[in-house]
Amino acid sequence: MASDSGDGHATLKRCLAVLRDAKNDSEQFAALLLVTKAVRAGEVDAKTRRQIFDAIGFTFPTRLLISQQPPAGCPPHTFRALGLTLLACFCTDPQLAGHSQILNKIPTFNDVLLSPCDPDSTSMVDDVYQCLSAVLATARGPRELVTKGTVSALCQAYLNGGHGSERALALLMGLLAIAEAKCWQRDAPQLLAVLSKLSSDFLKAEDMTKFELCEVLPHFIPLSPPLTENSQGSECLCRLYKGLADVLGSKLSQSQRDPALKLAASLVQACGAEWIPAGSAGSKFLALLVNLACVEVRLTLEEPDPMEGEGKKEVVTACYVLMEMGIQECLREENPLLENVQKMQLMRIMEEAFGAVIFYLGQVKQEELQDPFIFASVRVLGAWMAEETSSLKQEICELLPFLVDYARKLFKEGSPAVSLPQAELVRTEGSALPQDALRFLLPGFCHLTAEDRPRDILIAEGAPALLCEYFLQQWEVLTSESTAPAPLTSPEMSLQTMCGIFLNLVVTAPDLVRRDKTFPSLMDVLLKSLPLLLPQKHHLVLAANVATLGLMMARILAGSAALQGTRSAKEFFGAAIRFLSQAHTAQADPSSDGLAVAVSPAYESAWADVGELWFLGMQALAACVPLFPWLPHAALQARCPQALAQLLSHVAPASVDSELVTAFQAVLVELARASEQCRDVILAHHGTEWANLYGMAALEQCLAEQGGASSTLGGE
Repeated sequence: MASDSGDGHATLKRCLAVLRDAKNDSEQFAALLLVTKAVRAGEVDAKTRRQIFDAIGFTFPTRLLISQQPPAGCPPHTFRALGLTLLACFCTDPQLAGHSQILNKIPTFNDVLLSPCDPDSTSMVDDVYQCLSAVLATARGPRELVTKGTVSALCQAYLNGGHGSERALALLMGLLAIAEAKCWQRDAPQLLAVLSKLSSDFLKAEDMTKFELCEVLPHFIPLSPPLTENSQGSECLCRLYKGLADVLGSKLSQSQRDPALKLAASLVQACGAEWIPAGSAGSKFLALLVNLACVEVRLTLEEPDPMEGEGKKEVVTACYVLMEMGIQECLREENPLLENVQKMQLMRIMEEAFGAVIFYLGQVKQEELQDPFIFASVRVLGAWMAEETSSLKQEICELLPFLVDYARKLFKEGSPAVSLPQAELVRTEGSALPQDALRFLLPGFCHLTAEDRPRDILIAEGAPALLCEYFLQQWEVLTSESTAPAPLTSPEMSLQTMCGIFLNLVVTAPDLVRRDKTFPSLMDVLLKSLPLLLPQKHHLVLAANVATLGLMMARILAGSAALQGTRSAKEFFGAAIRFLSQAHTAQADPSSDGLAVAVSPAYESAWADVGELWFLGMQALAACVPLFPWLPHAALQARCPQALAQLLSHVAPASVDSELVTAFQAVLVELARASEQCRDVILAHHGTEWANLYGMAALEQCLAEQGGASSTLGGE
């Protein structure tokens, strides 16, 4: 055997010498045939492969690919086949596979895949797949394959079902794993055709193929564009729903159930619950899906060594996606898929599963904190804490030190602006991207800071200082984004939720705000941010949060240097006063000839989120007026007393409800008490008359007293 191998190498060396020294094409061709024969027989090691490349380079294979004249008596594609064999040989060297001379052959590779394949040309197809697989593994390869049309060629090759079609599918899966968005952006119709075939096969299959397809299908379910956008995508979803309903409704082994749960999670990630039809069958399926996910989570996480099984983390992460959908569907009031009885049953089952998640996180060791599965577990628990505030209270309180510490570690170690969506963890197991755990914990922390025990734990663990740092970081992310109106971004949502957390602390723990150095730092950020936010109407809800929080904190921190008439303090209060005084307007009342008070058009669409903050802000502004001697002048500059007095003197008193009357009166009384100029403005707008009409006794008395004091002074 050894001598045969030795003879083979000796022959190869002679052939290489002939290739180098050949005087004409026929000599070179004869030597080349022997070389390619050795290559196909697998007799070429890395050193010899390099020698072949050094002898002929890319020039000779390129000539072979474009040559139209085969040798006498040979098939038409002979030269092309030889050229592809040599390129496939070179591509086994990763350095050569990424060479521009290989990358510029991609259109040729595509042509071979799309050409009719007769029995003589199967080796060409095999060589092309070898080249494409090698290119895919290089740094530049995936981008080049997408832009040069390989996705479309692979789709067609798979749909044609010819030689190597399974390799086409495997390559598509590889490309989609690396460049899903670009692939769908460029070749959506072709990929949809593949998904259509796969979903049909999935529905029809009655054997193990069904479970094998559960592993393949998630690669072809795009996050964007949504499959629900066109009829072909909707038909695919319908087939997948029916196929999964068949699978999950049967008695399954673990190895059969796991891929089905992962497929369901991919569909939820892409389409929410839209792929599940309304009605009795759909609601039973959804309940079954969440139930199975909860059982899987409990069975796995309550084990002494929960993650020992192969691929367990991936399956449990998929179950987390299904549980998160379960939470959303149990809370959905408009067109709910679930009936109330089902919702109550699922909430009980989910409570048990989240108990297992908490138990698991309580056992996590420091060296495991970088594991993406820990992140997935914290994220899903955050979703539960955001919505379900009454259950597992004791267990969550005990876990809070871990959650704060974990979020702090991730925040300090990386840029928390980047994070993986939940099911993206299913797709990119082991990703080293820095992840933002705080973002998912904030809504739960907002609920918890309203209650004594969890709030005390969060304060003891240093959460306020961490949240202040995070607020500053998210503010920087937001201000670096485009200023054009856009859907609510995650930094903006996080900032709004943090304002809610800090408001809870300001209201329930004012002593903490006075003594903790975190809060003056936060105050500085608020002073600078509101004047920038307010002019951008698409940031109105965030502006309302910042204005109200800043005013509430200013009452407590009135003695701090930053608030002593500094430019930033005056700009903040000017912006806050404009926000408050421009929220209402006079408009024609259809039921009478007069005017009625109404929410200003610019505030109308956001009033559900802004209204409560506005009332709180008015109270806080009234409380700030006596604390800052320069504030009445700032109010006059922002035309606050003028605007309020004008509004109240024009509208019908019956159109102003008692809550609004109280809010307006609180601010006007403090301004009138603190400043003669403000009082004069109110009086000039017939303040005494309308104060009486609105039943503003405190304002009426204040105007009368101050007016009396002025006339007494004048009389003297």
